[in-house]
Amino acid sequence: MKKEDVLKVNLDKAIEKDKILSYQEKVSEIDKGIKDKSLAGNDFLGWSDYPLTYNKKEAKQIIKDAKRVRKEVEVLVVCGIGGSYLGARAAIEALKGLKPSDGPEIIFFGNTFSPNYTNQIIEYLKTKTFAINVISKSGTTTETSIAFRLVKDLLEKKVGKEKARELIFATTDKEKGALKTLASKEGYQTYVLPDDVGGRYSVFTAVGLFPMAVAGIDIEDFLKGAKDSMTRYSNPDLKENECYQYAVTRDYMYHNGKSVEMFVTYELQYTQIGEWLKQLFGESEGKGKKALLPTSATFSTDLHSLGQFIQDGSPILFETILYVNNPKLNTKVPHDEQDLDGLNYLEDKELSYVNRKAYEGTLEAHVSGGVPCITIEMDKLDSYTLGYLFYFFMRAVALSGYLLEVNPFDQPGVEIYKKNMFHLLGKKGY
Repeated sequence: MKKEDVLKVNLDKAIEKDKILSYQEKVSEIDKGIKDKSLAGNDFLGWSDYPLTYNKKEAKQIIKDAKRVRKEVEVLVVCGIGGSYLGARAAIEALKGLKPSDGPEIIFFGNTFSPNYTNQIIEYLKTKTFAINVISKSGTTTETSIAFRLVKDLLEKKVGKEKARELIFATTDKEKGALKTLASKEGYQTYVLPDDVGGRYSVFTAVGLFPMAVAGIDIEDFLKGAKDSMTRYSNPDLKENECYQYAVTRDYMYHNGKSVEMFVTYELQYTQIGEWLKQLFGESEGKGKKALLPTSATFSTDLHSLGQFIQDGSPILFETILYVNNPKLNTKVPHDEQDLDGLNYLEDKELSYVNRKAYEGTLEAHVSGGVPCITIEMDKLDSYTLGYLFYFFMRAVALSGYLLEVNPFDQPGVEIYKKNMFHLLGKKGY
């Protein structure tokens, strides 16, 4: 597959080409700053060439460890929050579906304080064989640390401390932090979250790769897709670079009356891609009282709840639609003798055909209703194309963040609620 054929980005229903090209000078300047790592937040640009520079030895170890885990346990519990789980969850659900039957079940834990969910997971795990992947740079993230303490205690009681050590995998800082200290003391297998890669940009590191490998995803193919995407979108020429065209269109929308970008998919198993995108764009750009609000919807499901607002409500949003032309699985509408539901006109039609017509009809309706629509189409979604897609969005948000004149790689605002929470909980020093 040619690199230029993996994604087909169509901006015609959102912006005129001359408006895109008017950004060329700014884009060239920012692209140079990304490449030579001279802009604000440059110490967190490690993701930008990571698909080329990643630790090949660690990747091989991840594949080896994942094969063992797949043979030994029924469940992998991933303890992490935010960027420490969203990318992996999005990838696993998108590629393996919502009801996978091959390999261990992947449970994402440590992403909430919910007492109900936490108790339900602990009770469920009491009857299962399981391994743990705890992900935290510091080892002190509150939600993740509470969850890890609970499942570590349960695992040690079930199989003993010695065996538990073989079933706990820590993804953390290379040299320092509470989790690194514990992992070294106990002898857990560790993987590195690089110093120059922030959480929401970490899906190509061990943060995303280990859970994905345990789920049975080809992580080398995933990284190959990201590497080819990096190559494809390295040219700053706006006539050629569709990733940068998309980033520029977002900036144009923001400065021309739009305040919301709705990421739309047409498959339930792609819903978590929308969740990953909300963090990627929201946490990267939402600073200085600026930026688009990223939200998401899964059609046709959400057309029956949000469709009226999108069509006729406040004209505050534009859509970025991800559509995969050829699903892995399909089914046909059967014949019914009575035809009381009036569906025989669809007899022997595949659901992919029905879904496609829903997409085309909705696109036409929303555009005619004044909603700008960007479409990103892929022929198929596999480990390679997903890696390609994820890198596309990471490169886009870097450019659009700098166009907004914010640092796309910090998140000062999230510290405020934590300080208040720690004070109310009585943590020393707060």
